[in-house]
Amino acid sequence: MDRRDRDSARDAVETIKGDTHDALDEAKERVKAGGEKVKRAVEGDQMPLGERLGSHAKELGHELKADYDKSKRDARDGEV
Repeated sequence: MDRRDRDSARDAVETIKGDTHDALDEAKERVKAGGEKVKRAVEGDQMPLGERLGSHAKELGHELKADYDKSKRDARDGEV
């Protein structure tokens, strides 16, 4: 195994590690976004307007973070 093969193998391992980390982060953020949606559905009209707006903002923030993690994975894999 020459140096290029070792570098290629190391790059592959780093890509897998990065993809796994980003996939887990994306899943975590999507679960949090879903939790905000469920929270609003359960509390319904009993939830004050300010809390509902805050919950919507949190959901959007979590979705943005999840999309960012997905785009990092896609860029690493050359799909952008």
